[in-house]
Parts: sequence; structure tokens; C-alpha cells
Amino acid sequence: MIPAVLPTYSRAPLAFTRGEGSWLTAEDGTRYLDLGSGIAVNALGHAAPELVAVMQEQSQRLWHVSNLYRIPEQERLAELLTEHTFADTCFFTNSGTEACELAVKMARKYWSAKGDERFRILTFEGAFHGRSSAAIAAAGSEKMIGGFGPVLPGFTVLPFGDHEALKAAMAEPDVGAVLVEPIQGEGGIRPLPDVCLKGLREACDATGALLIFDEVQCGMGRTGRLFAHEWAGITPDIMMVAKGIGGGFPLGAVLATEAAAAGMGVGTHGSTYGGNPLGCAIGAKVVEIVSQPDFLAEVNRKAGLFRQGLEALVAAHPDLFEDVRGQGLILGLKMRRPPADLVAAARDEQLLTVAAADQTLRLLPALNIPDADIAEALARLERAASRLKTQ
Repeated sequence: MIPAVLPTYSRAPLAFTRGEGSWLTAEDGTRYLDLGSGIAVNALGHAAPELVAVMQEQSQRLWHVSNLYRIPEQERLAELLTEHTFADTCFFTNSGTEACELAVKMARKYWSAKGDERFRILTFEGAFHGRSSAAIAAAGSEKMIGGFGPVLPGFTVLPFGDHEALKAAMAEPDVGAVLVEPIQGEGGIRPLPDVCLKGLREACDATGALLIFDEVQCGMGRTGRLFAHEWAGITPDIMMVAKGIGGGFPLGAVLATEAAAAGMGVGTHGSTYGGNPLGCAIGAKVVEIVSQPDFLAEVNRKAGLFRQGLEALVAAHPDLFEDVRGQGLILGLKMRRPPADLVAAARDEQLLTVAAADQTLRLLPALNIPDADIAEALARLERAASRLKTQ
């Protein structure tokens, strides 16, 4: 008999009743150190006092009115994002998947408004952009699209890191945009080197194609800059944001330059819940905190501390690990065996981690994780690794 909740997830046998900072408490009272953060969502940890205060205050005033009216909280968040990024304008969604849908629509509308049907969007193997029809077509993997055909046309998936394939594809006359994650999250914490990001910007500039960055997982301070692409010193034309921007509240956004958004006039897109006062009030507080230079400097310091410990773990267990991947606090352990084995072993040590593709274990702690919790996490990872070696 099918359960009341559609069985699309392979869930761990755990349920949590309370969260505080980097810790979760299970139904039986056991405390778990959380290095997943709801898959990079709880950027400021569980039940962050600053966000709780904003939610309580806003929830007593106004939750939802729809986009038929001005929403001052939405305008405030848009002003913060445009102040701190390349963007001139923002549209608010409820998720990264919805942000992907709009990014695709915006890029195609840009060319349609010019009277030029450059509809094709180039993407890369290993990518994950969500689970809508457009997002799975953009990823292109059999795991994502199997059984969901016919697949939405207009996407060409290129091999990761194949510069010649990219050069050839960019020469096609119907290519209107390139969509890429600066750091692939689900794909195994695979960063795109700065030189490649710069090369993509140059290639798009040469052909007029729009450059779309998916920073749903690697954005919002996770790399030690507000957005990952800032390390390369370049900017996109359109960017997808979600996960950490709401600090646990469902919130996403598409950021764009005025030129890239030129085709999106009244009636071209909409959302019932997107940009509601409650979500945007919380999002504004997250941006205010995460965009502070001192906060980002701390992310980088903590990342150095964490990475040093992970490098030592890899050196101590060369039979289990190949290397450490990622930047800031979006880190991965490339493994020599399925990462699910270490996820289970770590869970036995009351440590929560996340598996990814390419035999990689993801580590996505809260950006404000205390040093003591980093040390504790490393100790538990060491015990989990030792446990695996005896199995």
C-alpha cells in the first residue's frame, strides 16, 4: 500500500524535533551534529535567533497579499541584492527549480524580443538545476530524464571541462545562452576554475550569448564571497539564487541585468507565493548578515580550519579518500568507495552528511558554525572513517 507521503525519497530512519545552531535533536533525544544544513539551506544554522525575531515580528503583521500589490519587504530585499551584486533587477520565487524556469524563459525572451530565435542553451554534464521539465532537460542525464519524456528541446549538454566541445557549440547560430554552476553541488563539489569562468564570459561576450550562473547551492556566502563567481572577477547576465537566501524559509530569486531582463514585461511571468512579505523579510535579514565583510572573512577562516582537518583525514586514510574538493564551506571528500557508506558510518557517530555524485561526500555546514563544532565534526569523521575500515 502506498504511504500517505509519496515515496520518492530514500529517507534515513530519523526524525528531528528541534534544531539549534549546528545541532539537531532526534525524537529519542539524541543530538546530531549537522554538516548538511538542509542541503546548504540553513546558512545561519537552525533556529537562528536573528531570523526567528524577524519571522515573529513579520508574522504578526502580514504574511501574504499576492503580487497584485506593491510589497515593501520585497522591494527592500531587491534593493539589497542589487546593491551587493551585478544585478539591476530581481524576481522572487519559492525555490531554485522555479528560479531555473524563469532563467530559461528570460534568456529565450531576450532573444525573441530582438526578433532572433536563439533559443538553444548550453549546459554541462554533471549539472543539477532542479527537477522541473526545463531543469531536467538542462541536466540531461538519464537519471534525471529517464521515464519523463519527451524531453523539453533546446538544450545541448556538453562534457564537463571539454573546451573544444564548448568552442564548437558556441559557434552554432541558435545558441542564446550558457547555463552553468560555478561549483557543481549535486555533481560532486566540482568547481569550475576561475580561468574557465572567465573564458565563458569572454565566449558569451564574443557571440552575444547570455551567461547564466546557477548559484542556488554555492551562493549566499558559502564560498567566502557573497557569490562564488566573484572569485573569478566576472559577472553573469542572469543568476539563479535559492537555498541559503531564506535561511530555512522557502525562498528563491532570479537576478539579472537590465539588458538581460528587457524582454520580461507585464504578464510574461508570475508567482502566487513568490516574494511574499514573510519570506522577503527573512531573506533581507539573511542578506544583511551574510553580505558583511567581517562575516565573509569568518567564513573563509572557518573554511581554512575545516579544510586543514579534512586534508589530514585524507592523508590518514588514503585507502578511503582521494582528495578534498570545493571552496569555502561547500566542501567535498572524493572517495574510493560509495559515499553512502560514509554517510551511514557518520550517522552512527551522530554526524549528518550528504552524498553527491562522482563518489563524493558533501559537507555543507552552517556558515557560522563554531570552531568547537568544526573540531567535533572532524573527530566524528575520523571515527566514522575508522569504522568503515573495519567493515
